[in-house]
Amino acid sequence: MPHIVNTEQAQAWNGYEGTYWARNQDRWDAVNAGFNEPLLAAAAIGKQDRVLDVGCGAGYTTRLAARQAVNGRAMGLDLSGPMLARARESAQREGLGNVTFEEGDAQVHAFEPGAFDVVISRFGVMFFADPVAAFANIGHALRPGGRMAFICGADAESNEWLQAIAGLRDLLPIGDFGAPGSPGMFSLADPDTTTEVLSSAGFEHINAARVEAYGTWGKDADDAAAFLLDSGPGRHLTSQVEPDVRDRARQVLTESLRPHEEGGALRLHSTAWLVTADRPK
Repeated sequence: MPHIVNTEQAQAWNGYEGTYWARNQDRWDAVNAGFNEPLLAAAAIGKQDRVLDVGCGAGYTTRLAARQAVNGRAMGLDLSGPMLARARESAQREGLGNVTFEEGDAQVHAFEPGAFDVVISRFGVMFFADPVAAFANIGHALRPGGRMAFICGADAESNEWLQAIAGLRDLLPIGDFGAPGSPGMFSLADPDTTTEVLSSAGFEHINAARVEAYGTWGKDADDAAAFLLDSGPGRHLTSQVEPDVRDRARQVLTESLRPHEEGGALRLHSTAWLVTADRPK
């Protein structure tokens, strides 16, 4: 069994949330696909590179990295057994022989020192119990002069899907969406906080650039609303209210999403930070 210190996240991602994401891998990839190109451009993966994908989930970005590191290799690390099972199935189906996946906690995983040239992550590094310790351990896995590029959540106000959820506060027990510096979706939403964390973890040449993309959340508003409310956080919120209130929340969310229907798809605008940093030579 892997050594885990981030037990709360491990329980979530090996329970309903992880199973839901694994089952809906293609849908989540469609939501986040717009961030793949800026992430990989910043990572500048070479043909010989050894790549570590942190919080790889069902492994889409790991497999993209493996295709660029055609004479190297890519390893995906995640807490979620169900998502890693899906990742392995996809890699085998696609015939990728230079990609592997491991279950583990990046904060304490026993990486071989200097085993990787590049670290990437797409929305997988915001949930560490101790971010300085986690990034220090990740840095330990990078060779001297190695580079890191990751996508993390920006402010909630700049993400249309979160604003749609926030519109249900009169019906569901929605609190705030988390603050920079505390574990959660927006722990790295403040670039100054992120710079401080990465600097304390031993990284240099730290930069954060704002990136924007549209993601496809469903074929129409009804489909997207169901998808959002059936996810782990949505299910948690709706389980705390009576069935009639739950139905009303779904109706309100559906109607709020109607203006975003176009051409047989429901697309929403998202904003994130693209963070790059280097391990000192």
